[in-house]
Amino acid sequence: MATRHGGKILADQLAIQGVERVFSVPGESFLAALDGLYDSGIQNVVCRQEGGAAMMAEAHGKVTGKPGVLFVTRGPGATNASSGIHVAMHDSTPIVVFVGQVPLAHRDRSAFQEVDYRAFFGPLAKWSAEVERTDRLPEYIARAFQIAQSGRPGPVVLALPEDVLSAEADVPDLKPAVPVAQPVDAHTARQALDRLMAHRNPLIVAGGTGWSREAQADLEHLAEATGLPVAVTFRRQHYMDNLHPNYVGDLGVGANPALQQRFSEADALLVLGTRLGDTATKGYALLDPGKPAKTIIHVHPDPDELGRVHQPDMAVAARAPDMLAVMARLNDLPHRDMGDTAAGHAALQAWRRPQETPGSVKLERVVRWLSDHLDGRGIVTNGAGNYAAFVHRYHAFRRYGGQVGATSGSMGYGLPAAIAAKLANPDQTVVCYAGDGCMQMTLNELSTARQYGADIIVIVANNGRYGTIRAHQEREYPGRVSGTDLFNPDYAALARAYGGTGHTVTDTDQFPEAFAEAEKGGLHIIELMLDRDMLTTTYALSDLPKRG
Repeated sequence: MATRHGGKILADQLAIQGVERVFSVPGESFLAALDGLYDSGIQNVVCRQEGGAAMMAEAHGKVTGKPGVLFVTRGPGATNASSGIHVAMHDSTPIVVFVGQVPLAHRDRSAFQEVDYRAFFGPLAKWSAEVERTDRLPEYIARAFQIAQSGRPGPVVLALPEDVLSAEADVPDLKPAVPVAQPVDAHTARQALDRLMAHRNPLIVAGGTGWSREAQADLEHLAEATGLPVAVTFRRQHYMDNLHPNYVGDLGVGANPALQQRFSEADALLVLGTRLGDTATKGYALLDPGKPAKTIIHVHPDPDELGRVHQPDMAVAARAPDMLAVMARLNDLPHRDMGDTAAGHAALQAWRRPQETPGSVKLERVVRWLSDHLDGRGIVTNGAGNYAAFVHRYHAFRRYGGQVGATSGSMGYGLPAAIAAKLANPDQTVVCYAGDGCMQMTLNELSTARQYGADIIVIVANNGRYGTIRAHQEREYPGRVSGTDLFNPDYAALARAYGGTGHTVTDTDQFPEAFAEAEKGGLHIIELMLDRDMLTTTYALSDLPKRG
């Protein structure tokens, strides 16, 4: 076997792992890796800031189901990227992050941009390591892909000292990683389902990661055959057709109070993939881990998550889609009266009827119009802010893959996510919702979108403030506004500066025409000029997530 430098070994190993695209911000600490990528056939999407690059890698993992790959330089590059790594950890998304590092001979001297990445990323990632020998690169890379995809998926960080990457070695490549997953047998699936159906008010709650269109079809078939109601967790609405008669809504921010009551009163839960954290349980008020009052059948791929917060009556260490695949194919599926489930779906439909907000531009009407117009087509992304609650409430997601949002509640996520989604699905319409505060955190990635031909449509909900923070501020310190007002650019002009097109919408009726122009192609921004008070008055303050 021919001798190769570390960057070439790395690129060859990525190709073996099936990587077709990586995201990066270049740095001199990993020049050998850039050289290895040069003729590898792997696309290197060069971004404008490491936080946006990390969010693109994370969104790529969500959209494709394969690990997103990120390259960043040492010191400030790595620390900038930590925001996207945090998203991947909380959202259980597989990504592999390669960080440049000072040469081995310079370590522990506070050399230029030196960071102890094992310590820094330890709490943020599933595994953080540093490669100290060129000939062990295949071993570390294979292990990184294995860990990122097995159990509860998540981010893995590998630090690459500059001299390790540039040195040469004669070393064989390793085979692709095979994620570890426990199979589900029919007896276990039957036992779980019979136990659920024995109760008067059962509810299926779906969430977590690793889903697919096949899993959506299995979930819908199971719901139809049994008559069971199905809820999903925060920003997992695309796991089931939202217009399906058995779908009763999402347990997210600004959730339907009727669904929250149903969840609280359910006497049995089939929990598929989700960890049932504080967002789904409204700060654990709807399901108190210290006061178990219902039967919980918990299916999760990581055995360490089972019983970590909620003590289950039946625990199955398996991927939720694998459990669904077996359940949906059981013979003689038990059935219950659809009356209660139908009432839950009717309550959802009533909740989706637009409730009027102040101002000439009604965000509720814009979101509902776009939902009806797309009718399940395309991909919708968003970051965090009060505007996002309108998306959760009024947009009906019809198919798996149609929603890309950060369950970690990270602002600035929607734009990078939309770019990654469009690159992975160039034939689909990709729409990003962003607040004005959310947009300005990563708007420099518009340059990345233009460079790589990611023709996305960005809808900016501009109310001139950090809306969620302002809402909490008004509650805690009424009349004492501090640090929550924003200056905004002219977003339509900004779109033109980046080589795209834009519209400024000052009346709701202008939106359909603006969107029709946007659908013709190219990068497009539609700025919605909202009433400055509308977002702070739409949802109960107790339901708003605190940030910071």
